[in-house]
Amino acid sequence: MRPVPDLSWDHSAHYRPLLLRALPPRCDRVLEVGCGAGDLAALLAGRGVRVDAVDRSPEMVALARARVPATVRVVEADALALDLPAGGYDAVVSTSVLHHLPLEEALRSWAAAVRPGGVLAAVALPRTDLPRELPVEALAAVAHRAVGAWRRLRRAPRAGPVSGMPVRAPELTVREVRRRARAVLPGVRVRRLLFWRYSLVWRRPG
Repeated sequence: MRPVPDLSWDHSAHYRPLLLRALPPRCDRVLEVGCGAGDLAALLAGRGVRVDAVDRSPEMVALARARVPATVRVVEADALALDLPAGGYDAVVSTSVLHHLPLEEALRSWAAAVRPGGVLAAVALPRTDLPRELPVEALAAVAHRAVGAWRRLRRAPRAGPVSGMPVRAPELTVREVRRRARAVLPGVRVRRLLFWRYSLVWRRPG
């Protein structure tokens, strides 16, 4: 009997290019909230960006410090307890973090750290909005297996949650996130992504 192939892959990593595309044209300094093992910070540093990478997990901070170049500053801290410089960053980005935090408090804090014309961009997990999202849920399940099989045929490296990375079930649907985010950040764009994530992008006026 042939073994069942392992089709697991990291949905959050799949959407890193989305965050990179959201960055403003002039982007010299970025704050990454919830840097995990440091993969996105390393990509940004490879583009010549100065990165402050923050994570509250000692295990993740240790992994990130071992992976990122010396130009990346990795800090072990609670993202909402940081004294962030007002308008100090060209962009604030995060992956799979926002659903762990009080939404409005996090958005206000991070938005205040973005310079005029800068960007706040996040990818996070939504609570499934059933039955409204049943069609996209079915499509995502099929596409997940198809992409996983394609990656396996290409012998792409397996990717999955890093051991020690905290996981929390999301409490808000995309519709709830959109409504509450717009009350804090007028003009914010929130959209459901296929693979069990949503994106939130806001450009500070000016």
